[in-house]
Amino acid sequence: MESLRIRVNGKELQVEKGVKLGEVFGILGIQNAVGGKSGSRLIDLLTPLQEDMELTPVFKEDPESLDIMRHTLSHILAQALKELYGYEKVHLGVGPTTEEGFYYDVEVEGHTISSEDLPRIEEKMREIIAKNYPIFRKEVGREEAIKLFSDLKEKYKVEIINRIDEGETISIYGQNGFVDLCRGPHVPFTGMVGEFKLTHVAGAYWMGDSSRPMLQRIYGIAFWDKKDLEERLKFYEEAKKRDHRRIGRELELFLIEDEVGAGLVLWLPKGAILRKTLEDYWKEEHLKRGYQLVYTPHVGNAKLWQTSGHLDYYRPNMFSSMEIEGEEYFVKPMNCPFHIAVYKSKVRSYKELPIKLAELGTVYRYEMSGVLHGLMRVRGFTQDDAHIICAPEQVEEVIQETLEFAIDVLRDFGFEDFKVYISTKPADAIGSPQQWELAEKALKKAVERMGIEYEIDEGGGAFYGPKIDVKIRDAIGRLWQCSTIQFDFNLPERFDMEYVGSDNRRHRPYMIHRAIFGSIERFVGVLLEHYAGLLPLWLSPVQVRVLPVSSEKHLTYAREVEGYLREKGIRVELDARDERLSARIRDAELQKVPYILVIGDKEMEGKHVSVRGKKEGNLGSMAVEAFTNLLLEKIGKKE
Repeated sequence: MESLRIRVNGKELQVEKGVKLGEVFGILGIQNAVGGKSGSRLIDLLTPLQEDMELTPVFKEDPESLDIMRHTLSHILAQALKELYGYEKVHLGVGPTTEEGFYYDVEVEGHTISSEDLPRIEEKMREIIAKNYPIFRKEVGREEAIKLFSDLKEKYKVEIINRIDEGETISIYGQNGFVDLCRGPHVPFTGMVGEFKLTHVAGAYWMGDSSRPMLQRIYGIAFWDKKDLEERLKFYEEAKKRDHRRIGRELELFLIEDEVGAGLVLWLPKGAILRKTLEDYWKEEHLKRGYQLVYTPHVGNAKLWQTSGHLDYYRPNMFSSMEIEGEEYFVKPMNCPFHIAVYKSKVRSYKELPIKLAELGTVYRYEMSGVLHGLMRVRGFTQDDAHIICAPEQVEEVIQETLEFAIDVLRDFGFEDFKVYISTKPADAIGSPQQWELAEKALKKAVERMGIEYEIDEGGGAFYGPKIDVKIRDAIGRLWQCSTIQFDFNLPERFDMEYVGSDNRRHRPYMIHRAIFGSIERFVGVLLEHYAGLLPLWLSPVQVRVLPVSSEKHLTYAREVEGYLREKGIRVELDARDERLSARIRDAELQKVPYILVIGDKEMEGKHVSVRGKKEGNLGSMAVEAFTNLLLEKIGKKE
């Protein structure tokens, strides 16, 4: 029998080839391990070892142990579904782990699983866990695997097997009559899993292909400790309260209606004011920093997208073409080619560089319906796009200035906690080694000069250049991708971009794509969730609501106050409905209006207003001018 050399925590031993990892740990007296790790590869206790290797035990205290446990829970979920709805009626797709738990994609004949079914499924899962069934692992040949899963009526598993490369190991796991195609890893007994909760059900196309069947995806979360699970469930409850889709509906900001089109946003009057405020701020800040604003069409000739490469590489994400006078046109998925056309509209000198072209450009991309999510993932959205064209020697200065700009903007919106990632050269990169070295060095220097910690995403850059991604942490700790600074060595070549240098010769410029918000839609969604709908005063669509106690006695003065505030540039509403004052105050609070002005006899006589702040509470009586000056000061400081 062939032997292997296995090294565990500095101890080396020889074992027979094919011995299970659990047996190796037993020989070494290692107890309570839930698996092992060789480099970044996780191995469960059931796996036979086939080569010399160095191993580290994985215990519950190790983060990797959660992946092993959660994977087992996905199988227990699948077994529970089979036992509840019938082994031959439940067809299994895939059941991977997630950052916080697991899910399984399934097709259930004759039944649509809803959230009401989850407690019953959980109960069945707990039965399986309580019985502590031993879990087995077996390696099988391709033909045996196909026959096994064909007999089990598992059509999706057969399809997966047919996609597995020749010579690759095919393994199955199972317990108590349940069998699944799986690479692992798993714990050795069903009773070894931790605390879990099924959270929700969603739809998911098989293989992510909208032309394939829609399966049902059942999500769960899992942790070893009950306290961790409860904390995560509280987090979900808080996140649910902050859901921008609900807030947007309640505050009458936006709509997404099926009859208009999935993933297409209707901005309501209040949402339009919020959007205008963002856009005005964006334009002012760009003009201050020497950007030139441009506007470009929503459609472009197919030749443009052929030159840019979009028709070769991005066609599945583009909407269908249209024919205009014998020419093929596409709705734009990107703004870049148009900005390049602006740059190329005349000969450029090195003295003009860097040229910074900026646009709030609306683009359209085909996203599958299963991934659409409120404002966060849509089919039509407005990028806060900019393209900076510069000479190679200007790169470091441009990157630092651009990153500083992005951080300054995000801080104006109340974000102070950032995570920065630098994505470096991938295997399929274009561009010279010198270009990549210069670009990556510039990105790192800019971040380091600002004293911001960053992580390297090795090989994570696009084929056409490295990038910086800035993620912001919101009020409940979630990270959101916002700003991106992306080098592009591809489009300057494709479009033959040039500038005349000091030597009077033609040179190829560098181009940098840059977005700060990412998109107006997504950024509004992030703001609504970060602030739970109570936006900062300067952003609030309605900053003040005026409430006359009596619509007969106090309405004239209330209108004077409303008019005065509006003249001063404050966004104000008058609510003179024939409702009780308490009901109107409650409505203003639900609408997250920052300030309520109540006007009664006393206020009318003294030409004052009674002020209630959403955050500060009752501020008492003030002269209208004093209140106005207070607000204007707060708005100016972006408090």
